[in-house]
Amino acid sequence: MERRDETAGREGPAALRSDGRDDALVAAAVGALANAYSPYSKIQVGAALQARDGRVFTGCNVENASFGMTWCAERTAIVKAVSEGTREFTTLAIATSLPRAIMPCGACRQVLHEFAPKLRIVVVGMDGHRYATVLEDILPEAFGPSDLSRS
Repeated sequence: MERRDETAGREGPAALRSDGRDDALVAAAVGALANAYSPYSKIQVGAALQARDGRVFTGCNVENASFGMTWCAERTAIVKAVSEGTREFTTLAIATSLPRAIMPCGACRQVLHEFAPKLRIVVVGMDGHRYATVLEDILPEAFGPSDLSRS
């Protein structure tokens, strides 16, 4: 998949540049596509989540006939990481089998916010265009752990 930066035509704070430092993480997300189980939507999604210590945790979407029980690739990656004791993350790459890159769903955004509200996110579609943003820009005014401690 050829790397092309799509941020040039975007405006606002979410238009961050995706550069060569993302290549390995994007490649890991693309690699995770092969493990996706998506017999219903036919859309494969792979994710690669980089921990602060440099480790990378991958995930793919796993669909279920009971659609509400479907797991997104992003949540699969973060649950794997947390289950192995990692709770600090820097960057998430998401790859999809669709031509155009797609952003995480609302549920994934909320789960990611629990551990990394300033997470950098790079998305890529099969067309090779990349778009980079940060979680706090796509989930503004998020509800999080600190809201539970307010009295």
